[in-house]
Amino acid sequence: MRSFGNLVWNEWLKMAKKRSFILPYVLLAGMVIITAFMLYKFAGGGNTGYEFAHMAVSTKGMGQMLTLLAIVVTAGTVAKEHSMGTIKLLLIRAQSRSTILASKYVAVLLYLITLVAFMCAVAVLTGQITFGMDGGTVTLGDVLSAAVNNLVYTIVYVTLTFMVGILTRSTGPAIGIGMFIVIMESMVVQLLARYSWSKYLLFLNVDLSIYSGGSSSPIPGMSLTFSMIVLAVYLLLFLLIGFVTFKKRDVA
Repeated sequence: MRSFGNLVWNEWLKMAKKRSFILPYVLLAGMVIITAFMLYKFAGGGNTGYEFAHMAVSTKGMGQMLTLLAIVVTAGTVAKEHSMGTIKLLLIRAQSRSTILASKYVAVLLYLITLVAFMCAVAVLTGQITFGMDGGTVTLGDVLSAAVNNLVYTIVYVTLTFMVGILTRSTGPAIGIGMFIVIMESMVVQLLARYSWSKYLLFLNVDLSIYSGGSSSPIPGMSLTFSMIVLAVYLLLFLLIGFVTFKKRDVA
């Protein structure tokens, strides 16, 4: 277990050394602060601090930008090892290929958690300073729930991108496919939501915020538990494909 922890720490350090590592934190903080200023200056306030924070971290608000940034940063976790030729050095270690790949994935998950936690903290603090916390129906619990939903949303799409990076061994296609799927999600949902079989598709289940506030499910038969099971199946499928491919592929 200690050796696995060392592998994860090593992967974290490799991510942290990249110039792109800190950029999402800066962009997210800047986006939240500028949006709060614009709303306060030109929309006459109108929000409470928690209402603003909820909007900032939710997937239907600014939270989707976090997902896109996470895809850009983490897409090359495996692909760059191939392009730079360092994958050979990585695989001569005593640990198995599955253990090495698992350490990369865990490092990515830790990065996502820090991104969401950072954005949530900045949004709450900015909202408190700009709008205050008095009044409104949105609570801190609602903000945290939205942050968790956004974390799940981001994990699913980053895992998909992680798999694509393993399959293609190229950062560009991994980023392109991951971002394209996120951007096209709402259109696909609108086009296919009329069909009952679409409830098994990833796109209709990935945003768990649809169940917040007692909202009805978009398709009969769907529920929070149903969507969580569907997402778990997709995640396992993405990881299975990625791990099997990484384990069996020859490295020249």
